[in-house]
Amino acid sequence: MSLDEEYTAYVRGRLSWLRKIAYSLCQDWHRADDLVQTAITRLYVKWRQARAADDLDSYVRVMLIRVFLAEQRRGWFSRVRLTSAISHQPLESGDQDMAMDIRRALIAVPPRQRATLVLRFHCDLSVEQTAHALGCSTGTVKSQTARGLATLRAMLGEPESRLARAEEY
Repeated sequence: MSLDEEYTAYVRGRLSWLRKIAYSLCQDWHRADDLVQTAITRLYVKWRQARAADDLDSYVRVMLIRVFLAEQRRGWFSRVRLTSAISHQPLESGDQDMAMDIRRALIAVPPRQRATLVLRFHCDLSVEQTAHALGCSTGTVKSQTARGLATLRAMLGEPESRLARAEEY
């Protein structure tokens, strides 16, 4: 199998997973697609190096998170506003009202804290894995997680027990 065929097979198999992570970060399917497109383009350029990684999914997830954080720093999202129709993506099982409330509140969380929360609770990474993905210390991950959760709690105005259930989401 050629390098291009390997790359295409990998991306085809992981595209849905990447879109879900990107959506969790930005809460907009159009932006999520843009983030994924940028990440997989960078992946193509570095495919020889990436395919040798011990954990290719982790490598690509880090690329996606870095694309998201770089976009936030550039401010593109504040200059261009795309409106989107209601997504036709089915909601996952569970408390759908709570999931929607959390998604709305998550957009108000600062980008770095949001990335930390998505990696910790959506991607189910450990503190150490999250620190590696974000290029920071484990202490920073812990403090960003605590601050992000505090922001969510304040936005939701909910007791901690409901948010604790949401962390399972």
